Amino acid sequence: MRIPRIHEPSPLVSGTEITLSEDGANHVGRVLRMQTGQHLVLFNGEGGQYAAEIIEAGKKTVRVRVDEFDAGEVESPLHFHLGQVISRGEKMEFTIQKSVELGVNVITPLFSSRCGVKLTGERLDKKLQQWQKIAIAACEQCGRNHIPEVRPAMSLEQWLAEETGELKLNLHPRADYSVNTLPAPEAGVRLLIGPEGGLSDDEIVAAREQGFIDILLGPRVLRTETAALTAITALQCRFGDLA
Repeated sequence: MRIPRIHEPSPLVSGTEITLSEDGANHVGRVLRMQTGQHLVLFNGEGGQYAAEIIEAGKKTVRVRVDEFDAGEVESPLHFHLGQVISRGEKMEFTIQKSVELGVNVITPLFSSRCGVKLTGERLDKKLQQWQKIAIAACEQCGRNHIPEVRPAMSLEQWLAEETGELKLNLHPRADYSVNTLPAPEAGVRLLIGPEGGLSDDEIVAAREQGFIDILLGPRVLRTETAALTAITALQCRFGDLA
């Protein structure tokens, strides 16, 4: 049986005992129903992970002994920033979960002219918290020890105008470039993925004016969530650690 991995935001030091956070305790005690003497792997997002043993298990409180530190990492050498126009329903959650598994480091939710999702104020804040938790859970599953950042949502125009040395890419069904013809990025990749209805002509022009290169994935038109994951995979195969 695979040893469960739990994100624990507390400071972790070998040889100490800690009480797991509320989220961690709930997952270990209520969801997994683990018992005293069973083993966990803990990570706090600062790199590496720790073996741990449960010394007290309850439905609300779980205490563990933090044991040996493992400095191993599974991070991709390609730094990846995904700008994703917010999609409806579970599509956005799916995109965040799978992009984290594929190695994305930063995700910025975007509003564009054809974005079909209207979120503001408290509803938006709750969504951002939910999306960050999805990113954390994806790290627990896939073995990453660094938590990707889900940034505050912003307009497409704001995001396009940010100063960066990253290779800027935008998927376009009639582009002249493919992933195989791109130059090697010196400071990572910044990938723009539009909404279900696509970017407007003005937005495509605005992206080009900010230095974004139109790239083509193939002859078929992909859904927004399919496009994101296909592009990430192709770029990780070309410049990252997917073989």
